[in-house]
Amino acid sequence: MVAEDAEELDIDAAALDAAVGERSFTGVVTVDVGDRRRLERVEGDAHRALRVPNSAQTRFAIASGGKTFTALAVLRLIEEGALSLSTRVRGILGADLPLIDAEVTVEQLLTHTSGVGDYLDESAGWEAADYVLPVPVHLLADTEAFLPVVDGYPQSFPPGERYAYCNGGYIVLALIAERVSGVGFHDLVEAEVCSRAGLRRTSFLRSDELPADAALGYLFDEGDRTNVLHLPVRGNGDGGIYTTADDLHSFWRALRGGRIVREETVEEMIRPRFDLPDERLRSGMGVFLDATGRRLVMEGHDAGVSFRSVHDPRTETTVSVLGNSSDGAWPIIALLTEAG
Repeated sequence: MVAEDAEELDIDAAALDAAVGERSFTGVVTVDVGDRRRLERVEGDAHRALRVPNSAQTRFAIASGGKTFTALAVLRLIEEGALSLSTRVRGILGADLPLIDAEVTVEQLLTHTSGVGDYLDESAGWEAADYVLPVPVHLLADTEAFLPVVDGYPQSFPPGERYAYCNGGYIVLALIAERVSGVGFHDLVEAEVCSRAGLRRTSFLRSDELPADAALGYLFDEGDRTNVLHLPVRGNGDGGIYTTADDLHSFWRALRGGRIVREETVEEMIRPRFDLPDERLRSGMGVFLDATGRRLVMEGHDAGVSFRSVHDPRTETTVSVLGNSSDGAWPIIALLTEAG
């Protein structure tokens, strides 16, 4: 990190040092403005046992940050006429997932207002070391394999009644996208989102065969225990894609430039729908906004993952924190949130 850059961006260098040390952060912190990187800080190891350091080019899992990619793949299908926001998903699901209400629409799934019962309830208070999946994780490599995992959960409330963050709803979106397009979900995201945005190093990787430039996810601030037995072996509609700090900045600029979906689709996607005061966020459609509604936010938290990327389209500024431990990034995210 260059100290002058931190000062210029209204980030106190000593406070940043303290935030890095608070939870022994491992990962990458970047601030990009237009074509210039204004701040870069790299800490810790991508592979602790082998002492392989993280770098600015390391690929990190971003957990629920991947929901934005799922939403965009679905919105591309809507632009092509294969779906609409008002499409009721029951006709596509057929006999599968019978507890999903017949009135649930694509838009409700995208905006977390479907009331679909969630297989991974984030209000349940589980810890990073808990084993929360009901099936062996190695089975969860493809979208259809999630059917028995998300099945059996009754509606939490009538469709459209209110907002409730729902991981299972985004698995359903991946199923819908796959069945309507006839293309595997991972390939669909690659073609319709990553390729269109020019993201060369963003993809769904298997945790049991990570390439040399990908960081392992660690459960704790210290130690070598990874998340390989705690998450699906390959991410899906509700998260788990891997990316880099460079690709994140490229992604946001491509999104705002209309290179993934049309500009009018972007405006509908980022229209604030619900205030989330406890999180100092507002919810859009597959993306969050800050409390003012001006900055766009992706966020992810899971076993071995702590992540946030914030983009201000007015200044083309992207602030990203990609961490490969469960909690290491949060003190830094809190600091940068305060810095604005």
